Amino acid sequence: MARPRLVPTARSVAADVLVRVERDSAFAAAALDVELDRNIQLEPRDRALATELVYGSLRLRGWLEARLSRHAPRGLSNLPPEVRAILVIAAYQLLALERVPAFAAVSEAVSGVRAVAGERVSGFANAVLRKLSKEPKPTTDELARAALASADPALTKAIIESIGEPATLALFAATEPPPLGIRVEDASTRDSWLATLREARPSASIEPGRVSPHSIALRGAGRLTDLPGFADGAWTPQEEGSQVVALALGAREGDVVLDACAGRGNKTGLLARAVGVSGAVDAADLHPKKLERLERELGRIGQRPRSTFAVDWASGTGGATGPYDRVLVDAPCSGTGTVRRRPELLLRRAASDLDDLASLQRSILSRAATLVRPGGRLVYAVCSVLRAEAEAVVEHARQCGLTPAPFDAPVAAIVAPGDATSFRLLPSEHGTDGYFVASFVRT
Repeated sequence: MARPRLVPTARSVAADVLVRVERDSAFAAAALDVELDRNIQLEPRDRALATELVYGSLRLRGWLEARLSRHAPRGLSNLPPEVRAILVIAAYQLLALERVPAFAAVSEAVSGVRAVAGERVSGFANAVLRKLSKEPKPTTDELARAALASADPALTKAIIESIGEPATLALFAATEPPPLGIRVEDASTRDSWLATLREARPSASIEPGRVSPHSIALRGAGRLTDLPGFADGAWTPQEEGSQVVALALGAREGDVVLDACAGRGNKTGLLARAVGVSGAVDAADLHPKKLERLERELGRIGQRPRSTFAVDWASGTGGATGPYDRVLVDAPCSGTGTVRRRPELLLRRAASDLDDLASLQRSILSRAATLVRPGGRLVYAVCSVLRAEAEAVVEHARQCGLTPAPFDAPVAAIVAPGDATSFRLLPSEHGTDGYFVASFVRT
């Protein structure tokens, strides 16, 4: 007999995302967007619940599976990915959420397991979840420590050694995904856009950023590209910390600038606007497809790079010749500063990866430094909180003709003392993703 097809719910959508993250190594945010678009009939509160279930369950997945396994003598590893995902989603509701009745979480999970694996496995799920539902709920602090326990032990140790235990717990304790960010192209119009967006989405939370003068943070506003102003190029989706990194370069009218790891061009757009028509911005990246998207995106906001280069910095400088007044190196990294937004990193990243990443970062920094004119500036940044990718790389910079120098960008004064040559952005202090940013002068 055919198994029943269930009407999509917040829980089933969340489970589908967890399966894609495990099976396809998908990014959670992108997979969630796809599933929500496929299930447009979900009410806003169900879409919000699906989002919370995805991010919370991934953040705690290792710990949740360990708690489930206490009541499953043979463990969970032999279960299909779909069943494991449903059980993890249910366990998250039972242990981490107050507003979801236990009977509802158990009942829907059992029905979901029955639909994908049959009656026998659903009976197993029912027994495991009912036992779990009788356990006391952990405190907020215990849940933060549970998130630490879900990641690679050596990685969490390195994070604690880098930023301290309180900041680490705050980084891992987020119970909901961070707000989405946009960059208003003309910072002087931010207040006007705040009013326009609030009128368009009266039930959403729409607030100015805390550090970048261009930033607006949104929760519950739906797809950003559906909001007024996007099609006209008045603003661009960009997380606030990413904006701060670009602004920290201090690019000014007339400067010739290189964005050495440009990606899809969010920072390039800010730099192009800063240097104006009398300056120029070149954009480099390892991936040509990203550079194609960069040119399209800059065209949407009325900007364009002078040139783009596909460069493998590990082997050379490609078509970038310099000299440049300013160079931004936003290097590939572990992404540990973004775990609020990308909790799946905790399931994939291990401390053993860090040596290779640090070697790549030093290579990029060494080669990019040769393109800075004498007296020019280079800013190095990573969306990581780890010393191995931050202070340790700064020490290497001294061997590349670079001298640490105080920032000459106004935004740096908000987050760093006047004579500071580096700063960290942390979610607990600035509301941004976690970043390390350092400033140098070419000598």
